[in-house]
Amino acid sequence: MIARVRRLMLIASLTTVIAFGAVIAVIGYRVFHWQGSVPPAPAVSPANVAAALPAGAKVLSTAVGDGRIVLTVEVSGAIELMTFDAQTLRPLGHLRLSTAP
Repeated sequence: MIARVRRLMLIASLTTVIAFGAVIAVIGYRVFHWQGSVPPAPAVSPANVAAALPAGAKVLSTAVGDGRIVLTVEVSGAIELMTFDAQTLRPLGHLRLSTAP
């Protein structure tokens, strides 16, 4: 009976050691083989980049998130959303909002 308990304790101990080693190996692999999801953007000085808005546009609000800048702009009575890349100020999208009749 004691030999059987010792054997079960040995199996449980070995399983625990193997699981602990696997966790440490995965953490080590992730730390030493980490790659960013987005390549670093080239450094751009704000003096070199300008975002053009339509003539007579009035900026109502701005929002920044996820590497993007969103401007809410009023142009001749219509509301538009303009999306720019936060690093380069390159235009990413344009959406004109209008009311349905």
